[in-house]
Amino acid sequence: MKRLTLWVALLFSASLWAGNYTVDASHSNVGFKIKHLMISNVKGGFDRFEGVFEYDEKSKTLKSMEGNISVDSINTANAKRDDHLKNEDFFDVKKYPHIAFKLTKVEGDKVTGTLTMHGVSKEITLELENNGVIQDPWGNTRVGLSLSGTINRYDFGLKYNKVLEAGGLTIGEEVKLEIELEGILDKA
Repeated sequence: MKRLTLWVALLFSASLWAGNYTVDASHSNVGFKIKHLMISNVKGGFDRFEGVFEYDEKSKTLKSMEGNISVDSINTANAKRDDHLKNEDFFDVKKYPHIAFKLTKVEGDKVTGTLTMHGVSKEITLELENNGVIQDPWGNTRVGLSLSGTINRYDFGLKYNKVLEAGGLTIGEEVKLEIELEGILDKA
């Protein structure tokens, strides 16, 4: 009987280390960069996003994650370009107002999940950098995570482009994702 009680106690205490975190958007960033005229990169990001994740503090492991981005919050520091990105040539925000991600697997420093953008859902794999856990000065437990990787925008139906006179395309196909997340432990 003592062994059963010990096993139950161990199982219960292990679950105490895992916590649910809400992404602190004021200390997080969902960014990207893409080739322009094949010679430089244009950087941008999204100003409005939300997400939650489960993180096991004891094993320092990400267990689950879901996020949602408001596409009309795209910001490349150029209003004319942002308006073009929001129209039917690119994101078509009236028809597809959100981008979503749902984690399906974590293997070491790689995370795999379903990215839904422009009405298309595809499995993608990103590099994970686990930046650890800290207690902030206000008594909150915080976790920092970085995600990075590359997707092909054509895979998601974002195919607008123009051919340059000298050859090549105006906009690259590959989009590099650069995501910094800081989560605050939900106090239940």
